[in-house]
Amino acid sequence: MKQRPDPLPDTEADAALDGLARALASLSRPEDVRAFLIDLCTPAELESMADRWKVVPLLLQGVPYREIHDRTRVSVTTVGRVARTLEHGTGGYHAAIRRQRRTAASH
Repeated sequence: MKQRPDPLPDTEADAALDGLARALASLSRPEDVRAFLIDLCTPAELESMADRWKVVPLLLQGVPYREIHDRTRVSVTTVGRVARTLEHGTGGYHAAIRRQRRTAASH
């Protein structure tokens, strides 16, 4: 992904990310989130994020990397990156999966 030649100070970057997170959290309907993401991201960014997200449940089910690649056409390298993030990230994938499962169970 493209980097700024002169990065923002951490406090400014954190504030910008917090603002983006608040904007996403304020949208309660999936179609609104989808519209926001389409407006915000390039087609390549959307494809990259969607690819990562679609391998998360497969990794949590224990599906081997190569089989995930065969099913999704997502590169094995990307599958490995997502797996590392699931293991050592900040817990965002797990939080989203938990919320998604709770929502599905209540309907």
